Amino acid sequence: MFGFNDMVKFLWSFLIVLPLVQIIHVSGHSFMAFIFGGKGSLDIGMGKTLLKIGPIRFRTIYFIDSFCRYGELKIDNRFSNALVYAGGCLFNLITIFAINLLIIHSVLKPNVFFYQFVYFSTYYVFFALLPVRYSEKKSSDGLAIYKVLRYGERYEIDK
Repeated sequence: MFGFNDMVKFLWSFLIVLPLVQIIHVSGHSFMAFIFGGKGSLDIGMGKTLLKIGPIRFRTIYFIDSFCRYGELKIDNRFSNALVYAGGCLFNLITIFAINLLIIHSVLKPNVFFYQFVYFSTYYVFFALLPVRYSEKKSSDGLAIYKVLRYGERYEIDK
């Protein structure tokens, strides 16, 4: 039965945990772009911009979607672009393994926050790596990786 306590957990997950997972994901893309000489900007959410701090924009509907834009890379080849596309999943995987390792070694105590965080991170990685086209102008990280490695096509976010 879905009760009031479940509603609190749902809101916590939806409004705090999922956006945190998204921020880590897009930070991975931005970090990889930076490593290869690009300048990344992060958009957290959709809608009008609420707050802009440096290259990060927080939008009104912050818990739905996030994306990273980056310009030309100084090291611009198929491999570097594939790593930029994979950067989000790599960051999510690193946090999943880090949290599990810290729990195994009793540095962190298991609790619902870590459970939800790892669950949403795993979910995010799985669906990001599926090679699918979400719309005419938006593809998954998996499809972007495939296309850049196979055909040399660089994926551009058009928002």
